[in-house]
Amino acid sequence: MSSTTTNGELHRALDWKGAFWVAAGVPPLVLFSLGGIAGVAGQAAFVVWMLSMCMGFLQSFTYAEMAGMFGNKSGGASVYGATAWLRYSKLIAPLSVWCNWFAWSPVLSLGCVIAAGYILNALFPIPLAESQPVLDWVAANLANYTAETPAVAEYMAANAGSTVDAAITAVATADGVAALTPAFRVWEAFNIPVPGLGTLHFNSTFVIGVILMSIIFVIQHRGIASTASAQKVLAVVVLIPLLLVGIVPILTGQIDSMNVTNIVPPTAAYSGENGAWDIGGWTLFLGGMYIAAWSTYGFETAVCYTRELKDPKTDTFRAIFYSGLLCIVFFFLIPFSFQGVLGHAGMLETGIVDGTGIAAALGGFLGSSNVIIQLFVILMIMALFLAIMTAMAGSSRTLYQGSRDGWLPKYLGRVNNNGAPTGAMWTDYGFNLILLALASDVGGYFYVLAISNVGYILFNFLNLNAGWIHRIDSPHMERPWKAPTVLIGINTVLAFVNALFLGAGAKVWGYSNALWAGLIFAALILPVFYWRHYIVDKGRFPKEAMEDLGLSDHGDLGPRRAGMLPYLALIAGAAVVLWSNWFFVLPG
Repeated sequence: MSSTTTNGELHRALDWKGAFWVAAGVPPLVLFSLGGIAGVAGQAAFVVWMLSMCMGFLQSFTYAEMAGMFGNKSGGASVYGATAWLRYSKLIAPLSVWCNWFAWSPVLSLGCVIAAGYILNALFPIPLAESQPVLDWVAANLANYTAETPAVAEYMAANAGSTVDAAITAVATADGVAALTPAFRVWEAFNIPVPGLGTLHFNSTFVIGVILMSIIFVIQHRGIASTASAQKVLAVVVLIPLLLVGIVPILTGQIDSMNVTNIVPPTAAYSGENGAWDIGGWTLFLGGMYIAAWSTYGFETAVCYTRELKDPKTDTFRAIFYSGLLCIVFFFLIPFSFQGVLGHAGMLETGIVDGTGIAAALGGFLGSSNVIIQLFVILMIMALFLAIMTAMAGSSRTLYQGSRDGWLPKYLGRVNNNGAPTGAMWTDYGFNLILLALASDVGGYFYVLAISNVGYILFNFLNLNAGWIHRIDSPHMERPWKAPTVLIGINTVLAFVNALFLGAGAKVWGYSNALWAGLIFAALILPVFYWRHYIVDKGRFPKEAMEDLGLSDHGDLGPRRAGMLPYLALIAGAAVVLWSNWFFVLPG
């Protein structure tokens, strides 16, 4: 293992294709919440994905311009945009970086949870109620059950009209499934309830997740070039079959037009019944847009590696542009084909919602062969690895650059001899051990997703506004690629559309306090930044951070040419969030 240095720097080892391959882990993110969005958006689910992807693609042009301005920075769009806010408030800049990090980082734990589910299903399967071993167990033990058996009596009380024989069979079958379920599948060492957060489960899912996350850590410890090489192989193996799954149902006529017409939200989340475009319906739709953004906007991670590009002036725009085109293909095709074949009811199956049945569905699109289905189980696990690799690479570099710019603790700026930001990677790893324990059941999974996305929407709001702030305050800085001014304007409007999603959508996912929990977590950056900036650095930013802005005096952050406009944008954004949170309410 190579040594770690405090003052080492990231290596310029990538061309745009390398950054593209590292970002190729974004398309599989569609599989993380495919069933969840179908549950809240109903027949409109595939439209949610398409609209959200179009927004993400438009927004990326603002990010591409800002990334080109800072060829010596790593860490992605949040870092480049944060510099625009620095003149107006020292607190807003680190908030943007922090929010981006805690939105991306949970991909590690969430991906490992789904992958662990596949591994558990493969090695320690829960037997089906109609399987022969269960039927044999029931036949051997049926005589032990009578109408007076407590479980039978409870079943009859809960299922009015059941006959004694039916109740006995149902209870015996459930007991048979439980008796034949491998012990490791349901093993849990202990759990820890955390008030206001959830329950930490240290179970079989957690153990497998830790092993998977450790493997990915070791791969990335070898540096970005090694990571890009591994990503390229994984991407080719995973994305080609995934592309076929999106195309084949369309070409073979498997799409049922009834499944992709009558575009309306459901009567309630996961109800499976068509509703209407009333306030409740719009609330559910906006909830879908809220969570979809976490996946569809994610290819902006392609500009996380600017400091590691051999020619950032030309490579930065190419990396994010072609990553965006790749994502358009997958985020349009996969949700459409899934919904077109399975229908709304099929999308609400437990295995689709929690992710563990998606591989079987994917394989089913290409044939009913068990071999094909098992092949897709393997491919699904590899797809999750692809997404997790992308997340660890991007989120760790966000922490790294935040440290180098004087916003986050110094130890996060350490890299090893391979140019890997190990201080940040260990922090990601430790943080996700906690999230892994929290997300090791379905309820905790979507709670982590809903809270982390509060940070992601906040980051996007701040960054889209940073585009026009940079135009006003830093006209002197070179822009190797400059976005059309009309796009900067459109993306400013989209910043407030995202604020609408945040206010209306965060509460849709079963956690009324998700918005406030996310905002509280976002506020945790304040004491962290205060300690680094005012205690450690005595109120001054590092020299290199100032030079990146074209400034040399540590005490002068430059003229505020935008005047009050950035503050008015913040006030207007907060107003949109609060209004939409009040106005949009869940059905019935």
